[in-house]
Amino acid sequence: MKFLDWYVKIAVVSAAIGGSMEYFMIKTGFYDKVTVLEAEKKAWENSPEAQAMREALNPWRKLDVDERKHS
Repeated sequence: MKFLDWYVKIAVVSAAIGGSMEYFMIKTGFYDKVTVLEAEKKAWENSPEAQAMREALNPWRKLDVDERKHS
């Protein structure tokens, strides 16, 4: 336990930096913005337009269907 004080100092400084980052994100409304963006992203991913785009952009869609039929 030769360097215990060094590890304690690193842990305290790391906790202080992490706490200050969390405080900054809460005060600036970061979590509210992220929640809205994630809800919009999930709504878009479940929309018919996104599903059609996903199917159109998947060049292996025919191979996947064929493999499922054979297995």
